[in-house]
Amino acid sequence: MSDAPRPPAFDPMTVGGGVNTGYPEPFRAMVSGRYKRRLGDAHGLTNFGVNMVTLAPGGRSAARHWHTRQDEFVYIVEGEIVLVTEGGEQVLRPGMAACFPAGRQDGHVLVNRTTAPVHYLEVGDRTGGDEVEYPDDDLARRMIDGRPAFCRKDGTPY
Repeated sequence: MSDAPRPPAFDPMTVGGGVNTGYPEPFRAMVSGRYKRRLGDAHGLTNFGVNMVTLAPGGRSAARHWHTRQDEFVYIVEGEIVLVTEGGEQVLRPGMAACFPAGRQDGHVLVNRTTAPVHYLEVGDRTGGDEVEYPDDDLARRMIDGRPAFCRKDGTPY
């Protein structure tokens, strides 16, 4: 077995992934059509995360949300997806990108309303102490005892 580092260049589709989520029930099912390949984790990045996400037809990226401390960026690689924010809906196609600055109280979600899978890159920083607001749902991610945890908006656990 070799301790040599992986080559820096690779095919993102060769990185294993999954449909796992930290969402509690009943929110877990809403992202069942989302498959994430954690590219940054697989290749040793520690300051920010990079995921290749595949959304099946009808799939959603998340519950509509915004972050208090972490920036997010998405870049559409293949397919057509709808970005939903407070301002309405916008269709994103390959080559388009969207930025979500930390602290901007404008929840966002990506929805695949087509009959084909969509592939996009998702990039986010790993700033500590981040909390997440979900304007459409009785859901929040708060720092509880120094760790992020999902709870209801009033702070009661799921």
